[in-house]
Amino acid sequence: MRRDDPWMMRTYSGHSTARASNALYRLNLSKGQTGLSIAFDLPTQTGYDPDHVLARGEVGKVGVPVAHLGHVRTLLDGIPPGDMNTSMTINATAPWLLALYVAHAEEQGVAASSLRGTVQNDLLKEYLSRGTYILPPGASRRLIVDTIAWCAEHAPKWNPMNVCSYHLQEVGATPVQEIAYSLANAIDVLDAVRASGSVEPDRFAQVFASMSFFVNAGIRFVEEACKMRAFCALWERIGRERYGVTDERALRFRYGVQVNSLGLTESQPENNVQRIVLEMLGVTLSRSARARSIQLPAWNEAMGLPRPWDQQWSLRMQQVLAFETDLLEHGDILDGSKVVEARTAELADEAWTEIEGIVARGGAYACVEEMKGQLVRSMVERTRQIESGGRTVIGVNRFTESEPSPLSGSDQILEVDPAVEAEMVADVERWRSSRDGAAVARALDGLRDAARGRGNVVAASIELARAGGTTGEWGGALREVFGEYRAPTGVGAALGRRSDDLAALAERLQRLPGGPPRLLVAKPGLDGHSSGAEQIAVAARDAGFEVVYAGIRLTPEQIAASARDEDPDLVGLSILSGSHLQLVPEVIERLRAEGVEAPVVVGGIVPEHDAARLRGLGVAAVYTPKDYDVSRIIGELADLAERSRA
Repeated sequence: MRRDDPWMMRTYSGHSTARASNALYRLNLSKGQTGLSIAFDLPTQTGYDPDHVLARGEVGKVGVPVAHLGHVRTLLDGIPPGDMNTSMTINATAPWLLALYVAHAEEQGVAASSLRGTVQNDLLKEYLSRGTYILPPGASRRLIVDTIAWCAEHAPKWNPMNVCSYHLQEVGATPVQEIAYSLANAIDVLDAVRASGSVEPDRFAQVFASMSFFVNAGIRFVEEACKMRAFCALWERIGRERYGVTDERALRFRYGVQVNSLGLTESQPENNVQRIVLEMLGVTLSRSARARSIQLPAWNEAMGLPRPWDQQWSLRMQQVLAFETDLLEHGDILDGSKVVEARTAELADEAWTEIEGIVARGGAYACVEEMKGQLVRSMVERTRQIESGGRTVIGVNRFTESEPSPLSGSDQILEVDPAVEAEMVADVERWRSSRDGAAVARALDGLRDAARGRGNVVAASIELARAGGTTGEWGGALREVFGEYRAPTGVGAALGRRSDDLAALAERLQRLPGGPPRLLVAKPGLDGHSSGAEQIAVAARDAGFEVVYAGIRLTPEQIAASARDEDPDLVGLSILSGSHLQLVPEVIERLRAEGVEAPVVVGGIVPEHDAARLRGLGVAAVYTPKDYDVSRIIGELADLAERSRA
């Protein structure tokens, strides 16, 4: 048998500036990476320019800032768009980043019809898990439909939507939920495309084939392999039964994968290496359900941004599996396994029942609040299992004895220079002053008209990109037309854990003079990863706290105003984007200016040397991923709240 070609090997990366990210991409490509996977910073993901108030502290932290066409030119310098397969992890601003990519390719003499790659463009999972949405669900789905329709006509090799189950698993989704919610999402979007009339019926099979998926692979790699086989079987069933697709190639479930980051640990980080390798097996062992592209996190991603050497290590893991082992020399080694076939059928049957229920209730976009609550409940159960020891995490709740690790220490991650923000603010100001303002104004008017239903948003976005528009101007125009949106938190729907410890704590807090303590949970900045904040809010509520939690994306001023009005005994800030040194001091300053003296605690991905600095600024406690015992954390918060009343 001919040896199979390996999957596409990517490294999800980008940071600081377009110039720094370009150097990183070219370095990774020289080491054997075969496709680009671009990470954008949070202002770019949420439609803000670097000088917006909500961008403070977030510029260049979790990805590369892209505010205008000049940044794309620099980002892709020396990387021919006609030769590269580019994946852009972008959702709310996907039509805009696609427009910038197309405009740049045109400058290089490359037509859109030749471009190969993907925009993630999945807003449902943003409402459910990651939080980088801008618009209400209906408007978001409309933009996805426009992107699919534009690509069907102008860029048939491009994947206009990458249905993303990855982040669902990151917030606790079971395999059944991951399959069902993702496929229900795809059905909702495809039904909307068909209903829009924007794609001719004879092109619908092409549209179905252009849908790609981005999945997660956890540590239970046998179950993960079964999950992928179930995904493939159900997607083919949906194509045949719901959409009448008969082309065998169009019916293939085409997916890329990043293996699980949720399971990576700050404690004994060397264990993350074997976790990543084992998780990769779950999406490569089954030939019929093998990933088309793979990107692996780095061993130190639980602590912060990986360095080039860390990314090289993850790339080499893929290369060893693909080129040194005999995996690609055989047919599907899982065919005929009674265990695999039984578990695959079980997952497929349960997921199909869930899909039918979602469709019957109006579709995935109509069920956002219900699904969010289900995911928060699933994460509560996962956390409870780790706390109780029912789920083993080596180095965290079992086998915690350890020799000093050579991989520990404050120098093991890449830290973005805070001066990058000022540099990018100056850059975007220069860009605005050097362009044809009248041309930009006309293009923005065209974008608003398209958003109101008088054209395709992608086509109008390309005109704005050519004219020199910015990410913030694009996002602002759509906010004017559609308004903004705050997704449900899922906290109210989550079932309580009510462990013995929390039940006893609830009895104690009920007897406090002045009543139970009040906890304000807040997420400053643009970080939308809210699972940790939600778990603390649910557990604190079940321990007898009065909990105030308004969700994600708040300015320091808004948090201080809420604290002034709510009079909390304790303020908890959750930040996972690396902006803690910028945002936490500002929140504290605003709180004190409003006369709020409540203690402040911080949770997130905070290196120890930064935690010490925060404590020196007056933060009462800092919790990081190694603090897995939520009951212990809630007990410490209760003690702190009691002391603050004394």
